[in-house]
Amino acid sequence: METALTRLVGVRHPIVQTGMGWVAGPRLVSATANAGALGILASATMTPDQLRAAIREVASRTEAPFGVNLRADAGDARDRVRIIVEEGVKVASFALAPSRELIAELKDAGVVVVPSIGARRHAEKVAAWGADAVIVQGGEGGGHTGEVATSVLLPQVVDAVGIPVVAAGGFFDGRGLVAALAYGAAGVAMGTRFLLTSDSTVPDAVKARYLAATVKDVTVTTAVDGLPHRMLRTDLVDSLEGAGRTRTLTRAVRRAAGFRRLSGLSWPQLIRDGLAMKHGKDLTWSQVLLAANTPMLLRASMVEGRTDLGVMASGQVAGVIDDLPSCADLVDRMMTQARDTLGALPDPGPPGAPRQGRGELRDQPPPARSRPET
Repeated sequence: METALTRLVGVRHPIVQTGMGWVAGPRLVSATANAGALGILASATMTPDQLRAAIREVASRTEAPFGVNLRADAGDARDRVRIIVEEGVKVASFALAPSRELIAELKDAGVVVVPSIGARRHAEKVAAWGADAVIVQGGEGGGHTGEVATSVLLPQVVDAVGIPVVAAGGFFDGRGLVAALAYGAAGVAMGTRFLLTSDSTVPDAVKARYLAATVKDVTVTTAVDGLPHRMLRTDLVDSLEGAGRTRTLTRAVRRAAGFRRLSGLSWPQLIRDGLAMKHGKDLTWSQVLLAANTPMLLRASMVEGRTDLGVMASGQVAGVIDDLPSCADLVDRMMTQARDTLGALPDPGPPGAPRQGRGELRDQPPPARSRPET
């Protein structure tokens, strides 16, 4: 299925696996790339040396294009850009809008620049600065999220910019891909759906928590870092929401110290990163520290399997996913369902003519996901 996205980045299918910290490592990214979709390596939780090694590992596992996700506000962002360029990475994606200078540096080196945005004005800004495409995430998406639903935000952005738009937030199957294309998107990006695959290195116990979740178990809270954050509701989330300021600050300092040891950051760098994530919000010092070490809370669950100590970022789609296919099976299933859905749409024909189906559904079993929304 050729779209503006597939032509831009050279993949076979208009599907993107997002750069999830501690989740989107070499195994998941290479499996996604080999399935014909665009895999994106998460670099925010890696040191520069680890990033270079991870890029080389992906390249050793696949000949297909892949990308690297960067934090535009990181103090060493330019060093990471240099690594991407030197290693010949095809795509650079950003969790926050990159500067005009970073975009220009990447484009001069032939790297495709695809920032993630959550508002039309942000898409207009990065498009004017030279971004090649944007990923637009609606409120259904996991992690830091906004309030506007994808179905409202997506057409606004499509109408506002003249570059390919990739839809994120609420997508998990071929029907969603067709819906996004109908809105004018060039493809879809998915995080939670790729997290819940057999190629994901997330511990089995954590995957089981996701699979057992209902839509009501996916919540948005500001208790973790002061910003709206969509995740599974757990005892930790409940305790953070009910904790006093002194207790929250003590926990934040302890976790920040752990992340500082892992990342090699100094305390000033850690505080600077936390302040950079404020986005103009009036955060307490506890929230600033929590914002800086949110990766530590994610690591506890996504790497160590500690669902009692970590946070589990999640899109709303966790409540309707109940299987763990391989990336190859997932992508193949999505594309089959997308083609069948397109074939079953009514053909309006000439004005005044009776509406007819565009084609028959293939004789294929329905997708494995069958749990009703609750």
